Amino acid sequence: MLTDVQILSELKALVDENSQSPYGDVWQLSSHAESLTLTLSLPYVAQTETHSLINRIQATLSQLGDTRKVDLTIQSTIESYGTQGNLPGMTGVKNVIAVASGKGGVGKSTTTVNLALAMAQEGAKVGILDADIYGPSQGMMLGFDADTRPKVRDEKFFIPPVAHGVQVMSMAFLMTKDTPVAWRGPMVTGALMQLLTQTDWDDLDFLFVDMPPGTGDIQLTLSQKVPVAGSVIVTTPQDIALLDARRGIEMFRKVNIPVLGVVENMSTHICSNCGHHEAIFGDEGGEALAQEFDVNVLGKLPLSLAIRKQSDAGVPPVVSDEKGDVAAIYHSIARKLGATLANSNTSFEMPTIGMSDD
Repeated sequence: MLTDVQILSELKALVDENSQSPYGDVWQLSSHAESLTLTLSLPYVAQTETHSLINRIQATLSQLGDTRKVDLTIQSTIESYGTQGNLPGMTGVKNVIAVASGKGGVGKSTTTVNLALAMAQEGAKVGILDADIYGPSQGMMLGFDADTRPKVRDEKFFIPPVAHGVQVMSMAFLMTKDTPVAWRGPMVTGALMQLLTQTDWDDLDFLFVDMPPGTGDIQLTLSQKVPVAGSVIVTTPQDIALLDARRGIEMFRKVNIPVLGVVENMSTHICSNCGHHEAIFGDEGGEALAQEFDVNVLGKLPLSLAIRKQSDAGVPPVVSDEKGDVAAIYHSIARKLGATLANSNTSFEMPTIGMSDD
C-alpha cells in the first residue's frame, strides 16, 4: 500500500486533460484503511468529469499496488479575468466571453448556446447575451415563447429570462418575430450597450456573448468598452470560412482580447441512415488555423441532422440528449475553455489603437 507522500506525488504528476499540464499541488488527501478521500481544487468547473477522473486515479494507483476505493470531490473557484472586480456598468458578471466567427452560417449561435449550457451543467453560473441585433436567435434556440418579455426592475434594469438554468437577454425579447431592425450602426451599438449594462445579471461566472458575423461596429464597440476576458472563434473546415475566421482572430488580437481557441463546426457529416462519416467541407481546416495562430482546437462538432432539429425545437443537444456524443463534445469544450482562460491569467488593457466611437 502506498504512503500518503507517494500518492500525492503520483497525483501531482497526473496530467490534466483539459489544460494538458500536470495537476501539480492542487490535491488534498485523507487516507483510510480501505479508501482514499481526495479533494481537487481547480480554477475552472469540471463537475461532470468526476467519474472519469476517479477511474484514471484508481488505474494509476492500482498499477503501483494500491487498490483502495477513491472518493473524489472537485472544488472550483472561478476568478475574474480581464478586469479587476466587477465590469463597468455590469455588476454581477465575472467574465465576458465573446463567441465569434468571420462569417455567417457556420453554427456560431448553436455553439454559443450549447457551450453555455454545458458550462452551466459543469457547475458555473452562466448567462447568454444575444448580440446579433439584426438576427437574434437565442430565444428560439432556448425554447422561449415568442411573446417572452423581460421583467423590469426600478424602471431601468431588465431581469433576464432563464432557460435550463441559464440567464438570457436578447433583442428578440424586445420586439416581435416579424419586426425588422432597420437601424444604422450607432443605434445598433447603443442597443448592445443597453442590453449589456442595463440587464440585472445575477452573479454570473461567465457571460457568453453571441456575436454577429463580421468585424464591424458591434465587435469594435464590445472590445472598446467592455473588458472581455477572451474569445472563441467558430469556423467550418471550408476554405472560405477559414479565410473569414482569420480576420476574426486578427481583429481580436489587435484589440488585445485573447483568443482562447477554435471550435470546428460541421467537421464531418454523419449519415442519419448508416452512420457514415464524411468530411464534406474539407478536413483539418480548424487544426491548421489553430496552428497558424498558436491557439487551441477546443473541439470538433459533426454536421448532424439531430443537432439542427433539436436546436429548432428549442431543446439543444446538451439538454435534450445529455448523455449523447454531441453533449460530451460540448462538455469537453467547456472544460478546456475554462482551463485555458485560467491558465492564460490575462490582465486586461483597454485597446488604444485609434478606433473611433463614431
